[in-house]
Amino acid sequence: MELAPPWKAPWFLGFGFFFAVGWFLFGWVWPAPSPRQPLRYNHAVHIANGMGCVDCHAGGRDQERATLPGLDTCLMCHQEAVTESSEEEKIRAFAAAGREIPWAQATRVPRHVYFSHRRHVALGGLECVDCHGAMETRTEPPRYPVGPTTMDACLDCHEQRKVDNDCNRCHR
Repeated sequence: MELAPPWKAPWFLGFGFFFAVGWFLFGWVWPAPSPRQPLRYNHAVHIANGMGCVDCHAGGRDQERATLPGLDTCLMCHQEAVTESSEEEKIRAFAAAGREIPWAQATRVPRHVYFSHRRHVALGGLECVDCHGAMETRTEPPRYPVGPTTMDACLDCHEQRKVDNDCNRCHR
């Protein structure tokens, strides 16, 4: 009796199938977490104290890109201790070392996609929450992308708002 090569055996094919399905699910359904942030920034506290998104994320309304807050932005309020938080102390440690806060960008679109905050917020009338979710409830930085940065999410939003879905408007 001649044995089939191992790659033709049912167990091998079954293992390969489940490996491929697992690879797909873990890569697409459960995306890898974003890198850890250098500070456990509490959006809820800052928003409750009257700050708005653009107080820290300049350009979020009227420029192509919204920025992550620089050290000088944080020091406008935290040059001196406001709380007894060890996280707040880290801000002054960055200042003492002459280093910027090395924030990790949690949300990005692919390189071939053009996205403008100005076009969506100032001209399109969207609010930050429409794409980034309820940041005012977050007590820690997000570990995953905070917004629906998939093509399907963009197409759905464009369809709901009756906005042109011409591929060349976003894909360059």
